[in-house]
Amino acid sequence: MPPRITAVFALAILFCATTNLPAADPPAKPNIVFIMADDLGYGDLGCYGQKRIQTPHLDGMAREGTRFLQAYAGSTVCAPSRCCLMTGVHNGHARIRDNIPHGTFLHDDDITLAEVLKPAGYRTGAIGKWSLGVHGSEGKPNDQGFDDWFGHLDQDQAHFYYPHYLWDNDRIKLLTGNRAEKRGEYTHDLFTERALQFIEQSGDEPFFLYLAYTLPHWSDFPGNTPESLIVPSDAPYTNRSWPQVEKNYAAMITRMDRDVGAILALLKKQGLDDNTIVFFTSDNGPCATASQSHRPKYFNSRGPFQGQKRDLYEAGIRVPMIVRWPGHVPAGRESNQVWAFWDVMPTLAELAGVPAPASTDGISMAPAILGKPQKQQHEFLYWDYGHSRGNFMQAVRMGNWKGIRNGIDADIELYDLTVDPGEKQNLATEHAEIVQKIDRAMQDSFVETPAYPIVHPEDRKGR
Repeated sequence: MPPRITAVFALAILFCATTNLPAADPPAKPNIVFIMADDLGYGDLGCYGQKRIQTPHLDGMAREGTRFLQAYAGSTVCAPSRCCLMTGVHNGHARIRDNIPHGTFLHDDDITLAEVLKPAGYRTGAIGKWSLGVHGSEGKPNDQGFDDWFGHLDQDQAHFYYPHYLWDNDRIKLLTGNRAEKRGEYTHDLFTERALQFIEQSGDEPFFLYLAYTLPHWSDFPGNTPESLIVPSDAPYTNRSWPQVEKNYAAMITRMDRDVGAILALLKKQGLDDNTIVFFTSDNGPCATASQSHRPKYFNSRGPFQGQKRDLYEAGIRVPMIVRWPGHVPAGRESNQVWAFWDVMPTLAELAGVPAPASTDGISMAPAILGKPQKQQHEFLYWDYGHSRGNFMQAVRMGNWKGIRNGIDADIELYDLTVDPGEKQNLATEHAEIVQKIDRAMQDSFVETPAYPIVHPEDRKGR
């Protein structure tokens, strides 16, 4: 454990007793910390039902805050999910809609979370995995409202946990400890150290920290080896009789949990705890491919849902979402409020006392977060995926109904999430009128873009 993290981690205190008392009125311009894991499943945290992976600090964060049970990512893969979060629009309108083809990045006229908060006096920082623009493009963080940036710009380079360099604002920071195949500087630990430094240096200035961790995403090592989930130590699971790759996966999550604890401890040490709202979530569901030895079912990472990353079933897009703000966000509370990443922009705008851009597809969830009645609700939520992959999929959640079209020529499947959260019983034939409404919502929500052409089945046959 790096010395800085060890010192701060030692300051952690016992978690407060839970309460469901109404939240107090929030102060103006709270500090905002938004922490996002990479490929963490809904069922990977103890507070969401995990039995074997240890996540005491995130479980404590849930006890001290509100745990949302029906929060959704922006997409079922990394880059578009981050684009929806950062720009406040769903994937039918977003600039970046898939991980491929490469080369589509944010433009100058895209408005980001940082560009909304910066005019309100916020110091803005982004750390970790960006995915929305490389050096030389208009999409890099320093050109999208962030005062301070450290991490991986490139989507694919974020798979490297012992790289030769990272971007430090507009300069390359060489990681000399990783030269000649050495493993001296683990990117996750560097991200945590920089996050702690950012908080320490903010002083009395309100700040927005976007901390996009890469754990527990797979690494650049071969998928059929334990190092496909590389981590400096498999503790505290070394002596477990699990496959090594699963020890590593669990150790990744527990390592991240430890560092969330270090961040919360520093906020308390700095006297910022009561004026800082902290979010924790994941960019999409758990990952599994035929070439990888890790399997989400080993730890029940999907929770009660079906599917995984790259699916539009619930396990691909429903994610953990914990929000903590002592004295303002009700402690020990579970919420069934339905919301998605594009709601984050208007939510943070309201909390900061600034208007949200008119272009957002989101609505402010500040009332639900603060334990107050959420009067404004979505008519429906929309996702799509697979534009240029040869299998374009769409999904809509409308009330408790969930419609999925797994292919441009496929029939819509319909599920009642109230009684069937695992999406096992297709009710499309019994509720044709609901299917028609969902079909119309899919058509109305999708705006074509030349950057992500739809590949039709007849076109695939001719290739």
